[in-house]
Amino acid sequence: MSTKLHTKSYSNNDRLFFMLNPNEDIAENDPVRVVDAVVESLDLSEFKKLYRERGRCPYHPKMMLKVILYAYMNNIYSCRKIEKAVRRDIHYIWLAAQERPDFVTINRFRNRVKNEINNIFTQVVLLLAGRGFITLDVEYIDGTKIESKANKYTFVWRKTVEKNRVKLQEKIRVLLQQIDEVIAQDKAAESEKVEFSPETLNTIIDELKDALVAEPEPVGKEQKRRRRQQKKQIKELEKHRDKLSEYDGHLEQIGERNSISKTDPDATFMRMKEDAMNNGQTKPGYNLQISAENQFITDFALFPNPTDTLTLIPFFNSFLDRFGHLPSTAVADSGYGSEENYRFMDEAGMEAYVKYNRFHLEQRPRYSPNPFHHDNFHYNAVEDYYVCPMGQHMIRIGTARSKTASGYYSESARYRAQNCKGCPLRCLCYKARGDRRTIEVNHRLNEYKRKARELLTSEEGIRHRGRRCIEPEAVFGQMKFNMAYRRFRHFGKDKVTMDFAFFAIAFNIKKMCSKIAKQTENGGNTPRSGLFLLISRFLSPENRMSGKNPQKSAA
Repeated sequence: MSTKLHTKSYSNNDRLFFMLNPNEDIAENDPVRVVDAVVESLDLSEFKKLYRERGRCPYHPKMMLKVILYAYMNNIYSCRKIEKAVRRDIHYIWLAAQERPDFVTINRFRNRVKNEINNIFTQVVLLLAGRGFITLDVEYIDGTKIESKANKYTFVWRKTVEKNRVKLQEKIRVLLQQIDEVIAQDKAAESEKVEFSPETLNTIIDELKDALVAEPEPVGKEQKRRRRQQKKQIKELEKHRDKLSEYDGHLEQIGERNSISKTDPDATFMRMKEDAMNNGQTKPGYNLQISAENQFITDFALFPNPTDTLTLIPFFNSFLDRFGHLPSTAVADSGYGSEENYRFMDEAGMEAYVKYNRFHLEQRPRYSPNPFHHDNFHYNAVEDYYVCPMGQHMIRIGTARSKTASGYYSESARYRAQNCKGCPLRCLCYKARGDRRTIEVNHRLNEYKRKARELLTSEEGIRHRGRRCIEPEAVFGQMKFNMAYRRFRHFGKDKVTMDFAFFAIAFNIKKMCSKIAKQTENGGNTPRSGLFLLISRFLSPENRMSGKNPQKSAA
């Protein structure tokens, strides 16, 4: 006996559907509600100046910010994909209040707020500090290189440009000497004294053309051939002028760097850890510096130089401008251990748990210091001399000064032995020519290293050294592998900074949601038990209608 199948009525012909209440289909602990509450608590008054009073009404900046941040939290960075999600995903529909901005509008909004989004990031960090998630007192600093969107085959190297420019200057001198002496007699004489510039060549070309016009028309075959040769030489001189202008433009864009990309002049070619060919190939990219606390991004900055040594002081200045104070404790690896950086942190009153280049080597169990290295010589501070392994006094003979790439001058004292001739340990002591060994010692740097060694080997230093591996390193790991943010998607430093600011805000909100969920599962409360109260008060119907500030309400 067959039974009749009963199903609910379904008709694909009905093209009109009504969404009754999307709020019912979103869980109370969904991260989308945290995004909504956090953005509503932010001050977006700076966004008002970006819009005109006349014209068509734009989408509300709060709605646009919520949608973009929630998309970044879910590894969606393409404007076209965000547009698709706003039309299909109930979470985006709820955030957008059923508005449907297209990808052009979304991209235009991101570019419009590229300067103001940095302030939004600061507000989010201060919100985290106010809720007890971070303190802004202890900062773990590290950097990573992220590839740019620029074409990796459009590189311009400083040394190559300078070399080709010198060759071009010589070509111009030879060409001017080949031009008819009646036309360019004076300029050819000047060419041996002055270096040519595009403006100088413009003047020479104009004078050459005027001289040709002033000459009578050629009559004979030889005169016509000579006139054609002169015109050809002027055209060649114009090509040299254009090439010289191109070289000067490249050098101006490069500045103090060693290279640039033609498609993204702000990017510098540097070696990446993600080297698929494992051949040390350089790629255009940026040196991203971040400070982290409890795996939250507290500050970030982009630098064109591939090394980390010169980035620490500008990064601390950025932190000072953002929050109005410097952290009391800084933790970093040996890439930041220079005299300039140690001095800056010492004068700022910071506890610097920053390694120097030989710290790891000294901490090995089987490490034995080299007795012939000048750092291990006995030093008499009262009379200012060193004692070599053979007991000979090395007397101070002067001071050497060196300048870093940032303009910092360091001083090193020079000491020289009286006579090393016939010493049985000479072959082990030094290999330089001469019968007297000379050493250079930076006493200030040695003192900073001694203080750093005491801090790093203390109980607190061991704890900070252990946490440094799980603070910024964990952020980079989550950023590159969990959130697939391995490559920038914009040209220019300003747009790259804007994009990462959006990402940093989304990363912090996502990390906050994770910590809230984890503490809720463990039966605990959030720090100061304030965030859930903030969210619940803001999500209440009366606050939504009246537009109250949840921070003020909670207060």
